[in-house]
Amino acid sequence: MIKGKILQDYAELIIKIGVNLQPEQGLEIACPIEKSEFAVELTKAAYKYGAKIVNVRWNCDQIDKLNYANAKTETLTDIPKWLVNSKNYLVQNNFCYVAVSADDPEAFKDIPAQKLFEISKAKSKALKKYSDCVMSNGIRWCVVSVPTSAWAKKVFPNQSDPEQCLSEQIEKAMRLNTENPLLAWEEHIRVLEKRANFLNQQRFSYIHLKNAKGTDLMVGLCDGHIWTSARELAKDGVPFMANMPTEEIFTAPHRLRVDGVLKSAMPLCVNGQIIDDFYITFKKGKIVDYCANVGHGALKGLIETDKGTSRLGEIALIGKNSPIAKSNVLFYNTLFDENASCHLAIGQGYTTTVKNGDKLTKKELLELGLNDSTEHEDFMIGTPDLSVVGIKENGEKITLFADGEWVI
Repeated sequence: MIKGKILQDYAELIIKIGVNLQPEQGLEIACPIEKSEFAVELTKAAYKYGAKIVNVRWNCDQIDKLNYANAKTETLTDIPKWLVNSKNYLVQNNFCYVAVSADDPEAFKDIPAQKLFEISKAKSKALKKYSDCVMSNGIRWCVVSVPTSAWAKKVFPNQSDPEQCLSEQIEKAMRLNTENPLLAWEEHIRVLEKRANFLNQQRFSYIHLKNAKGTDLMVGLCDGHIWTSARELAKDGVPFMANMPTEEIFTAPHRLRVDGVLKSAMPLCVNGQIIDDFYITFKKGKIVDYCANVGHGALKGLIETDKGTSRLGEIALIGKNSPIAKSNVLFYNTLFDENASCHLAIGQGYTTTVKNGDKLTKKELLELGLNDSTEHEDFMIGTPDLSVVGIKENGEKITLFADGEWVI
């Protein structure tokens, strides 16, 4: 229900700051069919800034659910070559890509978790070449969101107008309620980059995460790791922002140097199913035990997708006073919830979080500690009492977070 001038400002922010579309460059948009008006505004903004062509790929949870419920697993896991080719076409022809994340968090709750796991695994395997390119910034991409009816009802079940309530929260998170959203984002980016620069100067070997909930985890960092913030540099040398909103500073864990236990701080939505109240135990980088009181089957499927989904691919730090965290809203959408809490991700690591990562072979990246997988799934562990300590190779410790907030 974001509309009028605010919707126009939002679309321009995504095109100009998000994917940073350049003249005569193509754009693909993936958008829920329910939100066609947003795709239209994004298209208008794209042509305003010189787009060569804009293509839209429509999504529909209801149709997907009907397919998942009625079609056989072997049919659903037979990923057509045209889909694979269409994704690789974006890279080969220097397109930008905007994904509108606004799914119903429980769209597929009645579909067997194992069936969803098999479908997701098949898609990830088929699109591995494209996803590797995305993870290495070979294409400029941006994930954003607008409220849909089912999603809004999940977030605000007791409100008379859930979409309006969710719209207001998204506007705040996107700084669309400021006098000049573009300038507000530039200032926000500067703050995040300052902290990332500090972390890069320290050259920590480990990050220790601990809270009263039960998280006590030592996360070793990749050799040559780089802390990255909101604005990244694509392989073509053009800056962009992969997520909007974003509050995180992140880097690559060492795939073999993670030990301890973590407890979830917020629910995780994966493949239209909710995973909540879970723990994961690591030994020498590998998951050796896990359990979820809600959605255990979905968690099992995720962790067992491939060898890489039993290890970490990302560690991200976000203070408890970020605008999204202060809203006290559980969004049931990783794009927002991950920016309210420190989080980790199992699966693929970003080659951009390792020095000269784009010039190294997969074997060389593995030797530095970067994880490889067909998946990358974030989950939230940050709590109001979280302690985060950086540990250098000589044993020196520097407190980064106390009581859930930055102290640097």
